[in-house]
Amino acid sequence: MSIMRPYPTNNEIKLSSHKYIVSKTDPRGKILYANDYFSEVSGYKEYELVGAPHSIVRHPDMPKAIFHLLWEHIQNGQNISAIVKNMAKNGDHYWVVTDFEIRRNTVTKEISQYVAFRHAVSKKVLKEIEPLYARMIEIEKADGMSASIEYLNRYLESKQMNYNQYIEQLAKPSGLAGKLFQKMKKLFD
Repeated sequence: MSIMRPYPTNNEIKLSSHKYIVSKTDPRGKILYANDYFSEVSGYKEYELVGAPHSIVRHPDMPKAIFHLLWEHIQNGQNISAIVKNMAKNGDHYWVVTDFEIRRNTVTKEISQYVAFRHAVSKKVLKEIEPLYARMIEIEKADGMSASIEYLNRYLESKQMNYNQYIEQLAKPSGLAGKLFQKMKKLFD
């Protein structure tokens, strides 16, 4: 499938703090399901999303190192949370906290699909994550993805945590919001 990439507009889409973007992909990242809010926010119709690679919404401002980290975790059967900047069909962008779940075949125990639950990122979180990602992009352009991964690892070591712990501490919903988020995720079991 050939994807026409839009040009980034620098316009941010404001997400509802009461809605979640949900998608399911196969083990290679091909979209199997996209909820209505995903279609609404991304500007793609459901038929344009289903069957497309999830990278259809990848924003060029995202460090490749973050996607490398995500795939490394989920392909090894480890859930992970991440902050991601996505790009809509018209070039506008939106920031999400993505929480992945791995689904396995009940007989073979092989990974059958990934389910991603996304919610809005607060301004406070963006204030911290945007400079980090911008620096990682600079490093990737100058010295490649490996150097960007090394930079991220040093950054996280200074905080004495791994990426998943960092994102959970920084952006995961807690209290009542966290309980509602967990309840919503159970609807997709």
